[in-house]
Amino acid sequence: MALTMEGVIALAPDDASAKAARGLTAPSKWPLLGANDLAVWGECQGSGSKPYQTQVDLSGPAFRCSCPSRKFPCKHGLALLLIQVQSPQLFQGKDVPAWVDEWLSSRVEKAQKKEERQTQKAAVPVDPQAAAKREAQRWQRMEVAAQELQRWLTDQLTSGLGALDVESLKTWQTMAARMVDAQAPGLGMRLRDAAAGVKQGEDWPEQTLARLGMLQLICDAMARRSSLSAPLQAELRTVLGWPHDKADVLAEGERVHDRWTVLGVATDERDDKLTERRVWLHGEQTGRRAWVLDHAFGGRGFEQAWLTGTSVECTLAFFPGASALRALAAEVHGPPQCAVWPSTTLNEEWQRVAKRMAASPWVNLHPVVIPDAVPCQSGERLALVADGRSWPLIVRDTDTWTFLAYSGGHPVQVMGEWNGRALRPLTAWHATDASAVWQEGVA
Repeated sequence: MALTMEGVIALAPDDASAKAARGLTAPSKWPLLGANDLAVWGECQGSGSKPYQTQVDLSGPAFRCSCPSRKFPCKHGLALLLIQVQSPQLFQGKDVPAWVDEWLSSRVEKAQKKEERQTQKAAVPVDPQAAAKREAQRWQRMEVAAQELQRWLTDQLTSGLGALDVESLKTWQTMAARMVDAQAPGLGMRLRDAAAGVKQGEDWPEQTLARLGMLQLICDAMARRSSLSAPLQAELRTVLGWPHDKADVLAEGERVHDRWTVLGVATDERDDKLTERRVWLHGEQTGRRAWVLDHAFGGRGFEQAWLTGTSVECTLAFFPGASALRALAAEVHGPPQCAVWPSTTLNEEWQRVAKRMAASPWVNLHPVVIPDAVPCQSGERLALVADGRSWPLIVRDTDTWTFLAYSGGHPVQVMGEWNGRALRPLTAWHATDASAVWQEGVA
């Protein structure tokens, strides 16, 4: 498994865990250290009489520790991997303890049972008439909601954006709730986002009109849904907030096998302690881009760890839709390896974006790689300059100086999310030395 110090720290749930892990990397704190091709394990002496048993399944990586921490991975799991990166010779020639062997066997057993359940679910006969009736009823409710929203949009534009105040924005929240009640939560979410952007920034009227215009476009699509292609109908369903069942995606989705390089990982905190993770992948043979979306609640870890700067041989199952971006990892074949970064040009990257937008106008984020780019700061604004062009950047305050320092005023390769107005850089690497990678959120 190709691990780096930066890659391990990127797995930390927060800065405190990363700092605590660094404080546990002295080998003297670990009376037992061992590893093989499947896992890494160790015993860390804590405050009690019994050491904590820590283990990492390298196929994920997945973590397990006997400590009482609710964070995932805990500081002991992170420290164990940090020691392996720093001193791999300490882990050679060790027999596998029973507690490690039992855990690895249980993970294999759980994976097999999960696959069996999916197979059994697929084998259960479904009443096609009942399913079609339920689907038709939901489409009808959403169509009625879209018609109501379209009338409401007309009223708002007739009144004018200049008339918006705190009281009138409450009606926006009410309408958003009505969309959720009509089983179209995607419309409600977009309307809340539009309300949150009112009078925020100098260009808020332009941005608000753009958001309302996108809602109008969704309403127009609902009115002529029957004439849309099957992929675009699937895309519309997703935009409305009607998710596709993951079991159906795994069973019926387009499958693409490749060695997928992890271009970048974006992690955002949502409401109610919900963490959203977006993993952007590039197929080394197919040249295809993919997006894996995961959520974790209450500080719990994600089912699979994707390490920026590594590549994983796996089979992805793609969700239906015209944009052909979102996917699930259907089968993983072996642990992560060193990445092969894509060789691309600006023209190729923007061609990808243009084709995707032509296929589906509702894609919010596009993965792009900007080659030979220099980050520059002018006043409080940060931009990326490449080939005589400039792109505004969205960079967290804690990442601004590390990003500028990594570049040092020299061209770097930058991967980020393009939202149509600005680029959020997630990863940067030097063309001459791609092993040292800058990552968002990693000091």
